[in-house]
Amino acid sequence: QVQLVESGGGLVQPGGSLRLSCAASGGGLSIVAMGWYRQAPGKQRELVANVLSGGRTFYADSVKGRFTISTDNAKNTVYLQMNSLKPEDTAIYYCNAIVGGSYWGQGTQVTVSS
Repeated sequence: QVQLVESGGGLVQPGGSLRLSCAASGGGLSIVAMGWYRQAPGKQRELVANVLSGGRTFYADSVKGRFTISTDNAKNTVYLQMNSLKPEDTAIYYCNAIVGGSYWGQGTQVTVSS
């Protein structure tokens, strides 16, 4: 069973930065992809960014140039560096890993407000 543990959310002012982390654990991990989704109140969950095992990355248009996804393969950890944060980035951010099946973290709240 794969478990994902997220950290790094919080309250930040517009223009600020946050870094999210997600550590995957579980026997025999062979990760195909890891990524971050977010869900704002009243909206559907959306893909923010992901990275495939070969290193290819994808970003939603709304975060390109502001967010960077990276991994530490030795630690089975994925990071999301979020810069120039905007109020519309406010959401619960969920980590996702494709390891045979699809697994989700518990979510971490990111609030961008002055």
